[in-house]
Amino acid sequence: MKILKLLNDKFLIILLIFFVAQNVNSQEAVDIWNLEKKAFSTKEILEKTKTNNEIDVNISENKILRKNNVDISDDANSLSDVNNIIGIYDPKKNDLSIDMWSKTDGIILSEFLNKILSLDLSKDSHNILNIALLTNAYIPSKNISLEEFINFKIKWLIKFNDLNLIEEYLVKNTSLKFNDDLIKYYVDENLSKTDLNSACKIFENNFSITNNYLLKFKIYCLLNDEKIEESLLQLDLLQEAGFKDNFFEKRVFKLIGYEENIEDEINDQNILNFHLSHRLNSEFVYEPNISSPKFIWKYLSSANLLTSIEDVELENKNKILALEKATHDKNFSEEKLFAIYEKFLFNVNQYLNIEESHKLLDPIEGRALLYQGALIYDEPKKKISILKNLKDSFKKSGTEKAFEAKLSNFLTNIDEGEVPSNFTKFYDKNLKTEFKTIKSIKINNKIIHQSKLLKYFSGESSFDETKKNLENIFRDTVRKDKNYIFSTKDIIIIESLRADGIEIPNKYKSLYDVQKLNIPEKIQEYIDNEETGMCLLKLVELVREDKIGDLGSESLFFIIDTLNQLEIKKLRNTIILDVVPLKV
Repeated sequence: MKILKLLNDKFLIILLIFFVAQNVNSQEAVDIWNLEKKAFSTKEILEKTKTNNEIDVNISENKILRKNNVDISDDANSLSDVNNIIGIYDPKKNDLSIDMWSKTDGIILSEFLNKILSLDLSKDSHNILNIALLTNAYIPSKNISLEEFINFKIKWLIKFNDLNLIEEYLVKNTSLKFNDDLIKYYVDENLSKTDLNSACKIFENNFSITNNYLLKFKIYCLLNDEKIEESLLQLDLLQEAGFKDNFFEKRVFKLIGYEENIEDEINDQNILNFHLSHRLNSEFVYEPNISSPKFIWKYLSSANLLTSIEDVELENKNKILALEKATHDKNFSEEKLFAIYEKFLFNVNQYLNIEESHKLLDPIEGRALLYQGALIYDEPKKKISILKNLKDSFKKSGTEKAFEAKLSNFLTNIDEGEVPSNFTKFYDKNLKTEFKTIKSIKINNKIIHQSKLLKYFSGESSFDETKKNLENIFRDTVRKDKNYIFSTKDIIIIESLRADGIEIPNKYKSLYDVQKLNIPEKIQEYIDNEETGMCLLKLVELVREDKIGDLGSESLFFIIDTLNQLEIKKLRNTIILDVVPLKV
């Protein structure tokens, strides 16, 4: 083996060095980052003869292989431990069953998931889809393979982009041989944030890795952790399997001090090469453009290597367009982008006629004018109109996510009561939840969906207490108010209690004369067939990019009725407490 031979050829020299330096503390750590070092060694190699060293290195090699589970098998699709239960959450945690997908046709599931994963989803939709896809469950019994089923989970995890959730999934499903794409995404995302420690930590798990890129990454992690011998042995194994990457190999040898000089080449083929280019080049400079990959922008931003806004020339529209795209991708801060907009100069007439003036300018200058106008004007109707024009301009350029936090901050300072009716939907959609004041539930026993019956869904009231409360409300409120009209939210509360076994007393049942809505036929069909997973996917399709609280009362009833029939109480209770009560 090339590297092992190299180690043995150098053995006599190293042995001589050992005797010269024998009074050096044997416990002193190896400094692998001394780039002036001309040779590399390990404690084990120093202590053995050439013959014994060959044997010991081979033994060490086998030990390392067992420890790190390096797999260079040609059969990447084989399963060493077939396990058809894939996920994160215990089914009982979410009132689900391990058979929630068992009766589903894989063809129908695949078509539906492809549709769902192509949609922009709200936080509420995310939560439901997380439960549906990441609960431990058997795969459908027909028309879908284990790999296909797992790939849908992986696609969702990547789309959702929650690295903590991805890590949890990987740690709980280490035996799968279909994880390479997800591991690659995880390590690349962490490294693009210059978080090498988090990227490398994932390799501590006993994954069966077959991807050469991941094996390279793991070798670099071992090297970064000063495990020189292990990293070289694994590199040698890759080379024996036919792997060749001059760029990577030269930088490995440079880091251990064996390679004296290498070219200051910047390789942006992938994030690992880009990181190595940066690490080994003290004069590293890279100017991204609008077509540069997202990982380039993210890495440069995280490493504080992007051009300072003071250095951005306003005439360089391509540069500003690139920064807008980077902001849209969350790789450049909104604060810095809008600081550039503040540098543009306009005349008084352009501000006075801003609604028309921005249309006559270059799109970038138009956005700068609108942003400055939003800073200048205080009158709510004028300000919100300018903000909508600015948001529309970003949408037209394909960079609408570049104006989210700033927009929400502007809207926070506009009282909801002063928002013109034609801008209400725009206001509600773009005012992010985290900027709203946290409100508490106000109890009003004269209205069923605002009454103390709500305490049952928060766990503050027991079954028997709630049963008594329901009787009291019918006696004191419904019976006395002959004109009481049951709203959809009232019906949701009563039907949810009934689903849990809390019935209206017989003497008051005649007062509850309502016409319940029928849920969509397809959802009911899935319920009757015990296809719980498909029911949850249908709810995701219903909610889509909306907040559940913004849906109409009929849609809200469909959701709660579905969850009642499926006996998914925890999710139901969360939704009820979020959207049904009056909050102040």
